[in-house]
Amino acid sequence: MNREKIHLYDTTLRDGTQGEGISLSVEDKVKIAIRLDQFGIDWIEGGWPGSNPKDMAFFERIKDVPLSHAKVAAFGSTCRQGVAADQDENLRAILASGVSVATIFGKSWDLHVTEALKTSLEENLRMVGDSVRFLKAQGLTVIFDAEHFFDGYKRNPVYALRVLEAAEAAGADWLVLCDTNGGSLPHEVYETVKTVRSSVSTPIGIHTHNDGELAVANALAAVQAGARQVQGTINGIGERCGNANLISTIANLQLKLGFDCVAPEKLQQLTKLSRYVAEIANMTMPNNQPFVGNSAFAHKGGIHVSAVLKNPQTYEHIAPEAIGNQRRVLVSELAGQSNLFAKVEELQLPFDRESADAKAVMKEIKEREYQGYQYEGAEASLSLLLLEASGELHELFTLESFKILMEKTADKAILSEAVVKLKVNGQVVHTAAEGNGPVNALDNALRKALESHFPALAQMHLTDYKVRVLDESEATAAKVRVLIESAAGGEKWSTVGVSTNVIEASWEALADSIRYLLWKEGYQADDRQNQAEMRVGIVNH
Repeated sequence: MNREKIHLYDTTLRDGTQGEGISLSVEDKVKIAIRLDQFGIDWIEGGWPGSNPKDMAFFERIKDVPLSHAKVAAFGSTCRQGVAADQDENLRAILASGVSVATIFGKSWDLHVTEALKTSLEENLRMVGDSVRFLKAQGLTVIFDAEHFFDGYKRNPVYALRVLEAAEAAGADWLVLCDTNGGSLPHEVYETVKTVRSSVSTPIGIHTHNDGELAVANALAAVQAGARQVQGTINGIGERCGNANLISTIANLQLKLGFDCVAPEKLQQLTKLSRYVAEIANMTMPNNQPFVGNSAFAHKGGIHVSAVLKNPQTYEHIAPEAIGNQRRVLVSELAGQSNLFAKVEELQLPFDRESADAKAVMKEIKEREYQGYQYEGAEASLSLLLLEASGELHELFTLESFKILMEKTADKAILSEAVVKLKVNGQVVHTAAEGNGPVNALDNALRKALESHFPALAQMHLTDYKVRVLDESEATAAKVRVLIESAAGGEKWSTVGVSTNVIEASWEALADSIRYLLWKEGYQADDRQNQAEMRVGIVNH
């Protein structure tokens, strides 16, 4: 069976950067464009060359970048009222950008024509037709974005269609219907697109915004009604509430509706693409983001886990591997032994299922979570607990003591110093280091003591540090939970510490982050007696 092609149009580099808190440098935009091309996106909208120097710089830079699949599009508006298209500065800037594809928007809502542009309905039709005609005469592919089309169609369907007809008559290659205010409902989008398809012969595209949290649903409805180009952004970033999330849209179109968006092997890169763009844009991805989020295929309840281990379809709507994600089994106070056994199998531990060890470990985990630990968000600490219980963890260092000194000087600067005494492979190491705060100083001292023994630590760095107060009623005496995320070699892991003292909780999470890396790197203890020493931490903690 031939699967119909849906053409993907990415506007992350233009519409996406209009989102609050999103700012991309020229090189950031180039990196994302290269990744989008590798993934199989058909058009990459690079920006509005007539609006700012950064966008024009991107178009100059991308000329030197060989793209294997995607075409770069420049965005702009139709010519201004009373100005001939060949004299319009914005349209000439599109030509100067050197692209082969121009995407121009025009008003299709009569309210905008009369109230925003303050011009006549006929002049707006002239602006649309002349602009498309001028760009086509220069040899460009022209995509016409009918701005506010769905709102315009509700108010004045005859005029909204006339705008499309003006663009079509001038030679537009695509007519894209825009839900610019993001307030349309899927059934409205479906019926409108279906009507438009019977009124024009030019291929239809869809551009939706997420103000009603329906951008993806509206894009899917438009495709079902006959649209064959979908515009959106990676992770749904964009102005106000964002644009249609291409990540979810692609997955639904290809895996659920039977359309072809990208090659199947490319689809398996969907999760990596989402996280790559988030990293470049300095965004924190929601754990519960559909399809690609860290929690999208995470199972916590014992009954759920038991069923998933027997047949993943029981609680998973797709195979996570299809889009490059992975199943995660969480171990917590809600977990049963199925969760524990799944984690044991993941770590390939020689755990005797028939022994009392499994129940004992589960009991300890639940007790610790009652105390405030949270292992579903700190899987590295959980792995260490299981490794200890199975006798597979070799303790490479233990704490003798640490001290934190803080000094406030006359110039109001605060100096923090940590003094750490460890036993490393049976030898006592005593060192000190400064930092911009007590936790930073403790981290620096710990690394200073260990890096000469374990060179892999030089590649590790902390990527996140969170403190959560667990019992607010105790005020400054409250117990706190510290979560630390670390990274090395492209892998990230999280660890946890809990105490009424934030420094002690931080030490526990810091020490676990290092212990986990050393285990991953396969370090072995030199002193076998040292392997039997107690788990790193403060004595009698």
